[in-house]
Amino acid sequence: MRFARSALWATFLCLASVLSALPANAATPLDNASCLSCHDGKKGKLDIPGADGKPRALHSVAPDKFGQGVHAQMQCVACHTDIKDNAEIANAHTKDPAQALKKVDCAGCHQELWEQAQKNGTAKDKPRFELVAKNIAAYKNSFHARPRADDKTKPNASCDNCHDTHSFNVPAKDSPQYAQWRLTIATTCGTSCHEDQLEAYAGSIHGQEVLDKKNAKAAVCSDCHTAHAVTNSSSEPFKLAVTAKCGSCHEENLKSYKATYHGQISSLGYAYTAKCFDCHGSHEILKVTDPKSKVHADNRMTTCRQCHNGKKGVSVAPVGFASFQPHGNANDFARYPQIWVAWQIMVQLLVGTFGFFWLHTALWFYREYKERKDRSKQQHIKIDVLPAHFKGKHVKRFSAAWRIAHLTFALSLMVLTLTGMPLFYPDVAWAPVIMTALGGPHTAGLIHRISAVIFAGVFFWHLIYMVVGIARDWKNFKFFGPNSMIPNLQDGKDMLAMFKWFFGQGPRPVFDRWTYWEKFDYWAPFWGVTIIGVSGLIMWLPSVFGAFLPGWVFNVAAIFHGEEAFLAVVFLFTVHFFNNHFRPDKFPLEVVMFTGTFSLEEFKHEHAVEYKRLLDSGELEKHLVDAPSPGKLLASKVLGFTLITFGLILLTLVGIGFFSGH
Repeated sequence: MRFARSALWATFLCLASVLSALPANAATPLDNASCLSCHDGKKGKLDIPGADGKPRALHSVAPDKFGQGVHAQMQCVACHTDIKDNAEIANAHTKDPAQALKKVDCAGCHQELWEQAQKNGTAKDKPRFELVAKNIAAYKNSFHARPRADDKTKPNASCDNCHDTHSFNVPAKDSPQYAQWRLTIATTCGTSCHEDQLEAYAGSIHGQEVLDKKNAKAAVCSDCHTAHAVTNSSSEPFKLAVTAKCGSCHEENLKSYKATYHGQISSLGYAYTAKCFDCHGSHEILKVTDPKSKVHADNRMTTCRQCHNGKKGVSVAPVGFASFQPHGNANDFARYPQIWVAWQIMVQLLVGTFGFFWLHTALWFYREYKERKDRSKQQHIKIDVLPAHFKGKHVKRFSAAWRIAHLTFALSLMVLTLTGMPLFYPDVAWAPVIMTALGGPHTAGLIHRISAVIFAGVFFWHLIYMVVGIARDWKNFKFFGPNSMIPNLQDGKDMLAMFKWFFGQGPRPVFDRWTYWEKFDYWAPFWGVTIIGVSGLIMWLPSVFGAFLPGWVFNVAAIFHGEEAFLAVVFLFTVHFFNNHFRPDKFPLEVVMFTGTFSLEEFKHEHAVEYKRLLDSGELEKHLVDAPSPGKLLASKVLGFTLITFGLILLTLVGIGFFSGH
């Protein structure tokens, strides 16, 4: 009995010594309930020593919000990995109070989850993991991830600055909860860091809609700055991107803006022209009718002169800029009647011109091809009917001056097309490539204007040349004679006869020195050069014309300039090329404009009336010259094919631009 009592006592002492060696709270588990027993915020303010030895408040977590968050099924210690036990609560879980708790690594955790999903083949079943991984990558390159100016050890903003990590839960889009969540974004950004911007935003039209009227569709911070790929708002990428973000809501305004010079340059990837925020402001945007708005009628000149201030080669904005319509719509007659009328004029001109001449071209091709096929076993031109001493001779058609003028005209027009197309179709893939190759908008603009001066110079030289020539031979000149380019009644008869031949209702008509289509080709530039030239000059010198013309003139000038240029380019590289090079009797190349002569056989075939008149009057021999040398003929063909190839390339690029949604 005494022995048993001694053994029991010894056992008790042994157990007591073992239990005394165990931590006081070893039985308390490291689960969320245990954590929230202190961190639920219900115990009042609990102070514990911080890394500096001074008391700091214990972080509190609202259990109900945590339970609704995406992390609700996770244990606290899954993120707070340096907390190993639950003893000595007052001393921060037995940690040295001089050492701060390890910072929770949200990005590292999510990145690891995504990498694991990729490795085990479950990535496709976890799209949210991929989205978060992309957000992390965007954040790492963002302005928020950069070190703070006052503390290089910390970023400008981290995940928990924007997200309450304990209650984080972004609702599904298009849900009522998502709309409510959007309404909190501006406040979150503003109260955390951007107080001044929040104050300006609160008074703006966007802020009033979001903060006062609870309209979740109005713009919030993340719509313009993005949520994770936040960049410096003064950087060029941001300036170029923010306009498109504005356009995600203001679609019609974006479309009309992109039709202006400002928008065209921006679409090409250059940030120096005015963007939405330059005119409307950024955080403080107000309605146009608000007297405080930057674009209110009373404030527009001040706004325009932020950029058009006489510095960096930009002239001071004239008074006409105040009535310029940056969002003018050609479909809205009530608001923009001048723009509507200008657009209708150009549309009717394009439809009428192309409708007639493309039909003319198609019918001509069909009839000429059919006739050539029918006479394929016969000689194309019966040279045996020509006088024997005329055989092998050429007829002089164009002097050297005319050929040089034509070549200069053609080259300058092609350069004008090359330098103007990127602005006309700035959203097409080839546009920024060409603009970069040209050295950027400033250099391209200089080349464009130099080419325009050359183009106009040839035009005015021609006018002077013709006036002087007519004045010298005034007594013999006949306005409606065979050598005149002035359309006459015979041209109308020839055109009707041509259409009869197209439909097999009559013989192929014969022509004098100038055909009706050649006369059209001649007179069309008078209209084209006038419209393109005057409108281009207005846009070239806006400070001059804006001083006495209303601003809508610039809108109209842009329409006339662009659409008339489109008409000229497409007409020349389709109809003109067909008439002179691509029709069956001429294909693949007519070199008369490069050699200045064509064979007597071709002369008789193409201008039978003139041939007979000169032959009967005995004047034909005065116009005969030797055929061009083989070297000159080869050079002419090389030049001709080069110009045609370049023209067709330009036509292809214009076609791609047009069918891409212009």
